[in-house]
Amino acid sequence: MFILFLIFISIFFIPIIQCNDINQDVNNGEIINLDPNKYGFIWPIPGYTKISSPYGKRQAPTGGASSFHYGCDIPAPQGTKLIAIHDGEITFTNFLGAGGFTITLSFDNYKVTYCHVDSNFIVSVGDIVKQGQVIGYVGPKNVYNVPWNPYKDSNGNPTNGATTGCHLHIGFRVDDKYQDPMTFF
Repeated sequence: MFILFLIFISIFFIPIIQCNDINQDVNNGEIINLDPNKYGFIWPIPGYTKISSPYGKRQAPTGGASSFHYGCDIPAPQGTKLIAIHDGEITFTNFLGAGGFTITLSFDNYKVTYCHVDSNFIVSVGDIVKQGQVIGYVGPKNVYNVPWNPYKDSNGNPTNGATTGCHLHIGFRVDDKYQDPMTFF
């Protein structure tokens, strides 16, 4: 009888415990090791390097989007990992107007915003993160249950800020002044 009990426990409960531990490891500090560039930064979205909308003047792609783009857009599928470009502190996680769901990473005199991210944040304000640590995921185009969200797609569905599709918008502020992110990559 005791042996049957042990078999029952090992079949049904030990795999559950192991799966939970794996999920906690991913959400609490998965690190992707990449070599920093000459400025000490790593690319925020490994495997995706195309820029669909660079920093600077542009024709606004959707209602509510600015004609001056204060960052760079990197298209990637929903759920793609986003990593900390540098060691720092998470200083913002919330919905932020045209940027949609946003994470801000602060360090030294830099504030780096990751916009249009997944609303299921895996980091919180006050978290200290390491360079290469997964801090979020590319969010969906459409988001719901944000009552004050004025952004909509052509079908009238609410969007993750001023966006036409899944991508990472990365913005850099140095001493609170916007800079072209590509200057640092």
